[in-house]
Amino acid sequence: MKIYTRTGDKGTTGLFGGARVPKHHIRIESYGTVDELNSYIGLVRHRPIDPRQQEVLAEVQDRLFTIGSILASDPAKKNLSVPDLHQADVELLEHEIDRMNTALPEMRSFILPGGNDTVAFIHIARCVCRRAERLTVLLHQNEPVEPLVLTYLNRLSDYLFVLARFAAQHDGVPEVPWRPRK
Repeated sequence: MKIYTRTGDKGTTGLFGGARVPKHHIRIESYGTVDELNSYIGLVRHRPIDPRQQEVLAEVQDRLFTIGSILASDPAKKNLSVPDLHQADVELLEHEIDRMNTALPEMRSFILPGGNDTVAFIHIARCVCRRAERLTVLLHQNEPVEPLVLTYLNRLSDYLFVLARFAAQHDGVPEVPWRPRK
């Protein structure tokens, strides 16, 4: 596979299915942000976190490639063969959220992101996930996006929030509540 093709030298890129769009197109922004998120997940996955969550994050990375494939596909071409998401992918995240939550104290305020490098990286991934979700919702307003993609990104940001709390507890890092000025 050749790495450079020179076809994008004038500011366009090709979708699966052949259509060419500007590199600033919302579809490109959406799957580019999913790719960025996948890179942050890779960073988090190789931090000293719970081995079960490392396995879940490997699954998440695979699902993010699936989402990227879906978003990079020309919506006018209905016969493209791309991987798909399943409701079970969302349910895995929900199961892990519930499982981690049972070990965490009840939240009584917003929590400042950070505590150590691992927790901070997870919060960065969560924020990138929210941006990917916002961009994908914007894309969906103009061109239909598989609803399960939107659900998965929403649930993934929830999972990452809980994972940050879980990692902080695992590492003995106290959560710092936000105390608004009065």
